[in-house]
Amino acid sequence: MTVDPSFSKQNRDSTERIRALIERLSDEEMQHPVGQHWTVAIALAHLAFWDRRVLYSLDLTERNRKLSALEIDIAINDLSLPLWAAIPPREAARMALETSEELDRRLETFSPALLKEMYAYNKRWVIRALHRNEHLDEVDTALKEQK
Repeated sequence: MTVDPSFSKQNRDSTERIRALIERLSDEEMQHPVGQHWTVAIALAHLAFWDRRVLYSLDLTERNRKLSALEIDIAINDLSLPLWAAIPPREAARMALETSEELDRRLETFSPALLKEMYAYNKRWVIRALHRNEHLDEVDTALKEQK
């Protein structure tokens, strides 16, 4: 199985969606609810966290020269919610954008053989746009409902 090189463009496009969202929203709009427990800022902090998780897995994989998956139960979202909510909105936005940019660069230059292993294990670790766009779509829907 090969990794489709279009993952890079998909990731960069989702990073640009983050940038565009950040640039158009006020601080007040960053506090707009997205679902029952989240806000726009929490969604951005969430994206930064999970992109950082993939960055960490890239570091481990590169260092070990084989797939090194950091297993984290999905319950981490619920455990992290109060922490993410405490992050000022603009700081959550900055973290989401900077982390996505860093991860995009790392994935684009990562060892093709190791990237292939990661993709086979979990394609969402390589095509970060899948996760990012899922939450950005939720944010967009919530903001449209506000108007």
